[in-house]
Amino acid sequence: MVQPEEQARLYPPRPELLPAAHVPSLPHYERLYQRSVEEPQEFWGDIAKEFYWKRQHPGPFLKYNFDVTKGKIFIEWMKGATTNICYNLLDRNVGEKKLGDKVAFYWEGNEPGDSMKITYSELLHKVCQFANVLRDQGVKKGDRISIYLPMILELVIAMLACARIGALHSVVFAGFSANSLCERILDCGCSLLITADAFYRGDKLVNLKQIADEALQKCKDKGSPLKKVIVVKHMGREEIAADGTCSKSPPLKRLCQDVQEKKAESPQRLHPKAEKGAAGVGVAALVHGLQRAALGSGRATPWNPGTDMWWHELMNGASTECEPEWCDAEDKLFILYTSGSTGKPKGVLHTVGGYMLYAATSFKYVFDYQPEDVYWCTADIGWITGHSYLTYGPLANGATSVLFEGVPTYPDIGRMWSIVDKYKVTKFYTAPTAIRLLMKHGEEPVKKHSRKSLKVLGTVGEPINPEAWLWYYRVVGEERCPIVDTFWQTETGGHMLTSLPAATPMKPGSATFPFFGVVPAIVNESGEELEGEAEGYLVFKQPWPGIMRTLYGNHQQFETTYFKKFPGYYVTGDGCRRDKDGYYWITGRIDDMLNVSGHLLSTAEVESALLGHAAVSEAAVVSHPHPLKGECLYCFVTLKDGHEFSKNLADELKKQVREKIGPIATPDYIQYAPSLPKTRSGKITRRILRKIAQNDRDVGDISTLANPGIINHLFNSRCDTKL
Repeated sequence: MVQPEEQARLYPPRPELLPAAHVPSLPHYERLYQRSVEEPQEFWGDIAKEFYWKRQHPGPFLKYNFDVTKGKIFIEWMKGATTNICYNLLDRNVGEKKLGDKVAFYWEGNEPGDSMKITYSELLHKVCQFANVLRDQGVKKGDRISIYLPMILELVIAMLACARIGALHSVVFAGFSANSLCERILDCGCSLLITADAFYRGDKLVNLKQIADEALQKCKDKGSPLKKVIVVKHMGREEIAADGTCSKSPPLKRLCQDVQEKKAESPQRLHPKAEKGAAGVGVAALVHGLQRAALGSGRATPWNPGTDMWWHELMNGASTECEPEWCDAEDKLFILYTSGSTGKPKGVLHTVGGYMLYAATSFKYVFDYQPEDVYWCTADIGWITGHSYLTYGPLANGATSVLFEGVPTYPDIGRMWSIVDKYKVTKFYTAPTAIRLLMKHGEEPVKKHSRKSLKVLGTVGEPINPEAWLWYYRVVGEERCPIVDTFWQTETGGHMLTSLPAATPMKPGSATFPFFGVVPAIVNESGEELEGEAEGYLVFKQPWPGIMRTLYGNHQQFETTYFKKFPGYYVTGDGCRRDKDGYYWITGRIDDMLNVSGHLLSTAEVESALLGHAAVSEAAVVSHPHPLKGECLYCFVTLKDGHEFSKNLADELKKQVREKIGPIATPDYIQYAPSLPKTRSGKITRRILRKIAQNDRDVGDISTLANPGIINHLFNSRCDTKL
């Protein structure tokens, strides 16, 4: 347990970071911050000059309305200016900045030793080729393209190819179910799907094409068939030559010679044998290799000749030159779905110009990016972190990044640190969930690796508890690496509250201070701003360039969700505390949302999945603390007459949630409830259910309940939550 005095202690930046730092002191940060909020047009206007614009904005730099009582909510940065984000990320870095030979990505496969690299020039050529492929398939500006891929280079290539021709990409996390994919395809009216044959995640084979086909059948059943599907032959790469003909040499697949000087590429790269110390992995790798070879033969990949096309065949002969589509700064860039409190995922929409400025600037300052850095963000690109801080932000700065297909614990618990040593990673960004998982296994798996290259550590996805922060700081970073604890959301596009490596004294578990252009406030239930030490709702008072512009196809829900509760403010949905030193501490969600392993889940979405079972008449889902995930799902279910609760039924319900939403939503606990505590108007009181889940008998006022007698019964029959 961390003592209060240790939690309140300030950890100053290390002096060795200061000489080269972009922001070398707290006063320097304060000066830049004041200018960014008092003169946002001048501050962001200077940053905009670092990018290429085909045409400058003819009108105001910024126009907006945050107050629903004064009309429609809107945000416009540099409207009328034209640019192309792909051109700024690739063409400028290759041409103007002469970074063509610099490595853009080191790709590290699921199996140790399965790796490749791609330079900025090579990435530009591949993106242009695939942009031409998309145009040949009839894709045009404004079309929506769904991308359902594992963590492979084709995912980045597909995103940037969409951006190059003005199409919107909608990336769907490859761990989501067929139902979730179908729902997202239908919501944004996608005209084409990009997926892969299959992939390994740890020792689990995921038949992605099969799941995609199930989703497309559901789309067809609902009257919206998708006519075009492009499939990456990921498991069968060994058969494909760069020209698309049959060969044992895969395209782009090269060992990183400058990192692994002595290793030669095997002629048939299946899943190479794991490193020493991973007992039994050699056999597993052989089995994976045989399965991969079988899938690669094409016989095991489900195929629909009327719709399906191989990526490598379409790329064969495609031109490596492609004129970009010049887009307005306020044109749509991408849609990314996040869980909604209504149970229906929300399509968060980001636009070209503002998002580009914000992702690039926040990456540069928050990670104190330097040209010699090797940066690794462990997030999946299916989440906003992978969009902003693995794709757009790093590439806009000409950075070299690691793209990792696997999981932290495969083939052993030291995998992350072996990758850090292999690529000499300097800046490392991961989730508190991963840190807590690694903590559980002790210090030895960390300390047997050097990690001497590390300079800055980061956390993302949820508030980090002080115990995990201190372990990360002391064990992983050896008390020499500052931690940037970043608070932000899919909707914000980039960091909102964060420390800066060389400027901010750190407090374990605090997101510290606002980033440039961000004006936070804490308000009470009446919407009154609280000064000094305070706790309440976290809101933001004015727009920053990376803010979402709307929810795709539902601007009314956008206004209701983010601006109606407190007119004049953007409402985050998070609680927050500000301490006597002005540091901000995120206290968790205050709406019907859960944060499980850094991923937002809607209680309504999980409840809907449970109610889809024939035995369930009512369901209520609340959060429960979890030592690894932060929060987990504790579910209460009431059954229809004629059904009995059993372990088999609980397992069926868990399976149903997995299939409807995905593995991340699997409930940890399901409790039978003869009835649920409700008000006289019939509203379920989740406040009391949270108390029951946590075995906290201080339930407060129950005078409004129609059935107070059920509370004792639910306490007496609660699940055993001891881990």
